[in-house]
Amino acid sequence: MNYVDMASARKVVKPQKPSAISPALTSTPLSATELGAQARKAAEEILLAGQAENTLKSYRSALRYWAAWIQARYGMPLTLPVSVPVVVQFIVDHTARTKAGETVIELPQEIDERLVEAGFKGALGPLKMATVTHRLYTLSKLHQLKHVANPCDDADVRHLISRAKRAAAKRGEMPTKKTAATREPLEMMLATCDGSLQGIRDRALLLFAWASGGRRRSEVAEATVEQLRKVADDLYLYRMHRSKTNQSGKETSDKPLRGKAAEAMSAWLAAAGIKDGPLFRRLWKDRVGIGITPAAVADIVKRRAARAGIEGDWAGHSLRSGFVTEAGRRKIPLGDIMALTEHRQAGTVMGYYRSGELFESEVALLAERPVVSK
Repeated sequence: MNYVDMASARKVVKPQKPSAISPALTSTPLSATELGAQARKAAEEILLAGQAENTLKSYRSALRYWAAWIQARYGMPLTLPVSVPVVVQFIVDHTARTKAGETVIELPQEIDERLVEAGFKGALGPLKMATVTHRLYTLSKLHQLKHVANPCDDADVRHLISRAKRAAAKRGEMPTKKTAATREPLEMMLATCDGSLQGIRDRALLLFAWASGGRRRSEVAEATVEQLRKVADDLYLYRMHRSKTNQSGKETSDKPLRGKAAEAMSAWLAAAGIKDGPLFRRLWKDRVGIGITPAAVADIVKRRAARAGIEGDWAGHSLRSGFVTEAGRRKIPLGDIMALTEHRQAGTVMGYYRSGELFESEVALLAERPVVSK
């Protein structure tokens, strides 16, 4: 290399300023004031992808019913926006009221029967107020996503549903709660878990869901080995990275799994030979398969309760409500409970907590105390 070449090599090449992109080289420029149809659809897909699967299932079920009811009642398909009169008709068709001493609704008998026969309704007659409210909420959500006039925001609709809720409360209609799996029924369920692979799995699942803070059934189904860290023979830490109250996964927290819950987990992992992936798996004749579903968690609770001969309305939520109720009985501080359960609102957990707390309270025994003479 001669002197001239060496001098050229030493020159520092200055970065070139990026030139402005010519509109001629891009697609048609977008409007800065109106969102295009393709972007709107993409935004809707992102919103739906961020919803929990169980929530999406409930939305689909509600919209299927709306479509079936509108087709049967008006002879036309569900189209947006739905008018205010249609929403009012939906409310009076499905909300019970007393007339001449009888409970009546406006839905014609023949249409009610057709909806039941087709599987869109579970039974003839009025819907529970919680179901009516959920279906109105779903319809409202759909209108919001599609950016069309929302009939559920109408003042008459809001006033009508408010009074309908009051009337339902006066009739004694109460939200149904699943039976809480407190310590006693939990132990009875565990006693049915034998040494078979299914028994080992169910024992580990029940104790994991209950002892780690009353995990929701979706959280149990989504749990993976990678989130589990063994600290000692009788202690695991389970890292929660996403939950119903932490959908974005911004916050993580470790939930302890101690004592017999940790031992049951070790026994299950060893028996099933699980090294990674879903923590709890489906079984086919003692063969380990893919991860279980949230519905399977509820099925396991129901099956174990049935084998134990325990009466009640059992479900996956029984483990969560049972954990909180038991904690209330033992007067564990509410803040400690919420740290494990991942509840964000104290009001949500207080109903179960107080029922357990009052169960052991002295105030419940006032009728047994001797009368104090003046």
